[in-house]
Amino acid sequence: MSHRRWLSSLVGIAVVGGLALSGAGAAQATPTDPPGTFAQQNLGSTLTGTFAAYRIPALASLGNNVVVAAWDGRPTSAADSPNPNSIVMRRSTDNGATWAAQTVVRAGNPDTAGNGAAKTGYSDPSFVWDSVAAKLFVFSVYSKDQGFAGSGYGNDDANRSIISAQVSESTDLGLTWGAPRLITTVVKPGTSSSSSPQPGAVKGMFASSGEGIQLKYGAHAGRLVQQFAGTVLQADGSTAVQAYSVYSDDHGVTWTRGAFVGTGMDENKVVELSNGSLLLNSRTSTGGSRKVATSTDGGQTWGAVTVDTDLPDPANNASITRLFPDAALGSADAAKLLFTNADSTSSRQNVSARVSCDDGATWSSVRPIAPGFSAYSTATRLGNGQLGVLYESSYTTGIQFARFSDAWLDYSCPSAATATTSIDGVHITGSRNDAGRNVTTQPYVAGELVSYAFAVTNTFSTTVTVAPTSGNVSPLVPPGTGNCRYTNLAAGAGYTCSTPKHTVTAAEVAQGYFVPDSTWTVTSVSTSTARVIGARVALR
Repeated sequence: MSHRRWLSSLVGIAVVGGLALSGAGAAQATPTDPPGTFAQQNLGSTLTGTFAAYRIPALASLGNNVVVAAWDGRPTSAADSPNPNSIVMRRSTDNGATWAAQTVVRAGNPDTAGNGAAKTGYSDPSFVWDSVAAKLFVFSVYSKDQGFAGSGYGNDDANRSIISAQVSESTDLGLTWGAPRLITTVVKPGTSSSSSPQPGAVKGMFASSGEGIQLKYGAHAGRLVQQFAGTVLQADGSTAVQAYSVYSDDHGVTWTRGAFVGTGMDENKVVELSNGSLLLNSRTSTGGSRKVATSTDGGQTWGAVTVDTDLPDPANNASITRLFPDAALGSADAAKLLFTNADSTSSRQNVSARVSCDDGATWSSVRPIAPGFSAYSTATRLGNGQLGVLYESSYTTGIQFARFSDAWLDYSCPSAATATTSIDGVHITGSRNDAGRNVTTQPYVAGELVSYAFAVTNTFSTTVTVAPTSGNVSPLVPPGTGNCRYTNLAAGAGYTCSTPKHTVTAAEVAQGYFVPDSTWTVTSVSTSTARVIGARVALR
């Protein structure tokens, strides 16, 4: 098990003893070793037509035992856009046990007759499944003469030097597809001319391949979210590769771009956490470890980006998803995440799976899926209860589909009455403070107050100031009476704040618990912020 610091608005429950492996040798196990079941097959073993290479997997489970897998069919070479690539797909109606023949979703045009003067291509697919409206979307690059690196500013789709973005829609579970719809003006802001770009203009961009999500909880339930990365002009005239969400609240009729976040970003994915906030997980431009950030407004804006050193990454596309996509808000299952990537800081190899029991605050040891060369991966829960991962095992004929059971992941999530979050060496532990009450014989009702306490310990080597900034307990935030701020907490010292109380709502009574949720800052040499999500507090 690995514990790490959650900084700058990252949501986490760093549970002490938070995740244990049931198999001590799991990190060394080969894919077919017990426990559980594991099987895989190569969906891209045979090149067809003019294709010289297959790359960039996308995967989605649509219910009714239907699974769709897509990737780039690349002619001439394995090159990215503006190579005149096509998006090809295979479809399964038995949860990935067998697959129909390969079809073409979006066909590139090499324009061999014109020596490539009018070539077009589609690259980097990502599925978004709308389970409410039963619509399947596939996003991709639409290229002409330039790709991500060579595109100019502006969003004129007729300009062959501008990279474009398209989304296509299927209403029959991927059997047929409507015409591509260009959304370049949404995802690539800026004037139609490249001569005088303004800050915020996007040069190159692409949808992050793999799979987007549909939100399940809260005010934005039903929202479709697809992640993008783009080269954005900054106020000082420099450029930075930033991440951003593109979302729809009308089942894909219209799309809106969220705020840019981070620098040195790349392909990035998003997952909805157990409290309804979103966690962004990104490849970095330089590799080493993943970058993460959180959003509390459904991807419209993001908190600060930090590096998650517990998730090594060799500058490679990865996948993060809920292990139980339909789990109830605030439930233990809703906090379980599955992360797959090439488990290395320097080379694309050893695509592996990790599990978090606590919204990504801690991660299990690694279970390898492909110990040798392996690159991009994308994961989804299948309709039969298994998990599916589509990944690259080569850059030519290696689009592998792996299926495995939950038991194969070889993890366990111990229950906990307390939850600890660490911020720059300051441990904040929350716990209920009503030990004298038997909630079975005396359940809480709406409007009652539940006592809650925070124990804070400074393990850092210098004096710090600790201050909560928000939360669903009160008193908590300074300058109110009874707040939990501590100014100049000495190294090695600690304190307990037992004044906070939570006001029980009718919805919490109905579900039987509430989830303590607060945000704290720690200031020493610098200031760091973390969200402290406590273990569920039973009300009855």
